[in-house]
Amino acid sequence: MKKADIEIVQLTKNQIGIEIIPTSDHTTLGDRREKVFSPHRHDHYTCFFLESGHANFNFDFQNFDIRHSSLVISRPGQVHQLGFTKDIKGWFLAFDTSIVDQNARMLIEQSLSNLVLLRLDEDEKKWIVGLIELMYAAASEKQPSNLHTEIIKSLINAFFYKAAILFQAQEEERIKAYSLRGIEITKQFRQLVKAHFLLLKKPADYASMMSITVSYLNDTLKLVTGFPSTWFIQNELFTEAQRLLFYTDKSIKEIAFELGYEDYKYFIRLFGKKIGTSPSNFRKTNKPSS
Repeated sequence: MKKADIEIVQLTKNQIGIEIIPTSDHTTLGDRREKVFSPHRHDHYTCFFLESGHANFNFDFQNFDIRHSSLVISRPGQVHQLGFTKDIKGWFLAFDTSIVDQNARMLIEQSLSNLVLLRLDEDEKKWIVGLIELMYAAASEKQPSNLHTEIIKSLINAFFYKAAILFQAQEEERIKAYSLRGIEITKQFRQLVKAHFLLLKKPADYASMMSITVSYLNDTLKLVTGFPSTWFIQNELFTEAQRLLFYTDKSIKEIAFELGYEDYKYFIRLFGKKIGTSPSNFRKTNKPSS
């Protein structure tokens, strides 16, 4: 069957906008089970909390081994799939972005890391397990009232804030050598690129939106990350290009146009320079098994 696009998994419609499922090697994720082992995106946040065991995930062509006491948060739009699990016990959570407090969401969205992966100590693990169990009990009520729904939303935000605080602390430890202004610029730039890379492809476009010069933007990015602004713009573009080549049957011309390149030959040259091979060869050598 022709794959027109990467599958987008939508949140099951319900009153509270949340799903919480206890998981193990001996349980399923209901009608999601087939999907989690296939490449897909979500239109919502998903979390996988591994209390014990071992799991492997692929996030945008990077493999991650997840061990016990770990929490993974997947942002809407990221392409991922589950590789394998071994002796796992944990929880799968999905919730609509609209019910997450914007301030907590920004701590995650503006991070310097592509993947939110938290290693938890025993006290942090108790916090997370306690919140998940409260959410699960509340969400399992058969006839929740409107006030009951507000309780669940409050618990979700408590969970998300706790995760954001832990992630921010871990990220600050990694980047404490840099100035706050430099970190702020880097996070803002990366957030803008994620939102506008299909339309805006020049560093000057982003520098203008941020009211700074291109040279200052590049100097800051190089200091904090080691990469210039063009690298981030092209990385976003060609990560998406790889997703479309790998997971869909769209033609190279269609993909080039979808990514904002009317001249598909120019797109092919840029792809080869960035990825090190042509789009057609990338598709051929990385064709997923059916």
